[in-house]
Amino acid sequence: MKQIAVLLIALIAPASAALADAPEIVAAQASQRGDSWSFDVTIKHPDTGWDHYADGWRVLDADGAELGLRTLFHPHEHEQPFTRSLSGVAIPKGTTQVFIQARDNVTGWAEPLYAVPLK
Repeated sequence: MKQIAVLLIALIAPASAALADAPEIVAAQASQRGDSWSFDVTIKHPDTGWDHYADGWRVLDADGAELGLRTLFHPHEHEQPFTRSLSGVAIPKGTTQVFIQARDNVTGWAEPLYAVPLK
């Protein structure tokens, strides 16, 4: 009987994590400052506290290479949506668009990517 309970938990746990809401990027802006770029990203996520919260976002190029990472160190359950910034991001010359991807501590990196044109 104990083995059946363990098996059920092992089968149900990944399914419940898969059903958890992923973070959603609702806005993102890029601005160039000298040779680097700064990003302001607004994320919406039903943070429930330390057990499930949006814990970061990253800037990707068109090939999926990570250009910058913003780690979020605590839940924002009482601040939704919320905006955080990242500066000092080096973008290769000639790049006209990057992508922002958000993550949470339960489901990992979310889809879809959010396209940000670079002007």
